[in-house]
Amino acid sequence: MTSSLPGTDVVDEARRESAVPGIQLRELRKTFGPVVAVEHLDLDILDGEFFAMLGPSGSGKTTVLRMIAGFERPTAGTIRLGGVDATTLPPFRRDVNTVFQDYALFPHMSVDQNIAYGLRVRRVPKAERARRVGEALEMVRLSGYGTRKPSELSGGQRQRVALARALVNRPRVLLLDEPLGALDLKLREQMQLELKAIQREVGITFVFVTHDQDEALTLCDRLAVFNEGRVEQLGSADEVYESPATLFVATFVGTSNVVSGEAARAIYGQDGTFAIRPERVRIGAPGADHSEAISVEGTVREVVYVGAVTRVVVDVPPGAAISAVLLNDSARRDTVRRGDRISLSWDRDAARPITS
Repeated sequence: MTSSLPGTDVVDEARRESAVPGIQLRELRKTFGPVVAVEHLDLDILDGEFFAMLGPSGSGKTTVLRMIAGFERPTAGTIRLGGVDATTLPPFRRDVNTVFQDYALFPHMSVDQNIAYGLRVRRVPKAERARRVGEALEMVRLSGYGTRKPSELSGGQRQRVALARALVNRPRVLLLDEPLGALDLKLREQMQLELKAIQREVGITFVFVTHDQDEALTLCDRLAVFNEGRVEQLGSADEVYESPATLFVATFVGTSNVVSGEAARAIYGQDGTFAIRPERVRIGAPGADHSEAISVEGTVREVVYVGAVTRVVVDVPPGAAISAVLLNDSARRDTVRRGDRISLSWDRDAARPITS
């Protein structure tokens, strides 16, 4: 991708270096009758970053996105966009555009007409509209598709048209509500990389809502993990994955071995709850010297082939199960079988203490 949207300043250094976040949410609350969807949310999203809101259905993430867009009015709290209070502004008064999962393209309009629709509403001159539509199509790699109807496009192409239509208006913030959810796995992975490249190119703030942990980790600069209307953890992808703050984050973002109670006392010699990622666990022969690490012996319960890796589930006393993974190019993969007695070990700092 070599083109960009002219006049947007592409990567606007003044914005990105500003002390004022692109989006500020303070004491944000939203209720639907007796149901509390979002509870006392404080969140800053920086100008020019790719920010993900990750969580299961009903966790509040989409409600937050709809409040930022202006489609829902907060029950309490404030929303500031670029330092300006936008809490009560209608959607058309906010410097924000939204891309939805169903794309919401006009079926009777051509690709060009769909992308130009917002420009036409704003009375942008015809020549300027044509130029900007052409540049937007080039940016999403759909040059030459302008005369087609949405029904003549693939799912990935329709998603790109929706993205071009949102970006052609040059918003300060682009909100994306699970826009890849309708795509098959291979196309979704391809579009993840393209979205990241487009965001880097245009330099505006992307706020991406998803329930897919891999998608959030792949795309974002930072992410907020939502649960029951609250943010359980906020940080970079590697911070959230490597150092989960709560039991929910440890089990929702990736896979973790969670050890607590009697098992924690037996393995670590102390009370508490600890999370260990399976890829940090090493497999060895019984009786191997693990003096510099945490170690335990157990019996292999399951050996499961999962494409690139094989997952090994081991029963260890007293009554715990710990998973480890072996790369499928590893010579050890074929030597581990159900019923085998093996040892497991991991570095002491790989076990993260977490709260419930």
